Amino acid sequence: MKFPERLKKPGYRYVAGIILAAALLTLPRWGRATLHGLTYFHVRKLEIRGVRYLQPEDVVARLRVDTLRSIVDDVTALEGRLRSHPQVAEVHISRRFPGTLIVTIRENMPVALVPRGDGLQPYDSSGKALPIAPSHAMLDLPILTVPDRGALGVIGALRAADPRMFDRISEVEPVGGDLLFTLTSSLRVRASSGVAPQRFRDIFPVESDLARRNERATELDLRYRDQVVARLQ
Repeated sequence: MKFPERLKKPGYRYVAGIILAAALLTLPRWGRATLHGLTYFHVRKLEIRGVRYLQPEDVVARLRVDTLRSIVDDVTALEGRLRSHPQVAEVHISRRFPGTLIVTIRENMPVALVPRGDGLQPYDSSGKALPIAPSHAMLDLPILTVPDRGALGVIGALRAADPRMFDRISEVEPVGGDLLFTLTSSLRVRASSGVAPQRFRDIFPVESDLARRNERATELDLRYRDQVVARLQ
């Protein structure tokens, strides 16, 4: 089959269009201008990746992309619209020819719920309030009594470093310069405000030792260097 005849087949026309687009994109500004005017390269689909709490329809509404936009148009402004959303940490928009924009998002993840007048407000580890409805998202997170930025940083670091320990925390309360953690077993753990996540691992052997001796602690204190002080019932 001769090459001109191959171009009459839909599959070959599609491949030829992609090759043409790639070639024009490598040329100066007039190359993009040429593609911009071709209906074949107008945006027909948005593919949204990485969202967990953010609703895809919210992403589409914020992007405000219409069918007259070309896939080769600069996406900087679109990325900026999404970055202004408090739920969005990072965003990257790429292309799949002939007409798809791929929107990849990394969200700010909630680490704690803080009481407010009408319910609970999710916060991330940087101290930012997030627009997530806890009842809709079924958030299973510790309750932080006040939106303390330092406490949120500790909770977020603990979630990243030791998810098993994080899952045991039911409440966190800043007390003076310390943090008081209440675990799901009702055991309290007192720590300094700048406690490292790895420090919480020291409570496991203490719990095991107390269980072996059939004793129960009401509070474990991590504020002392290389020690865990157990206050018994």
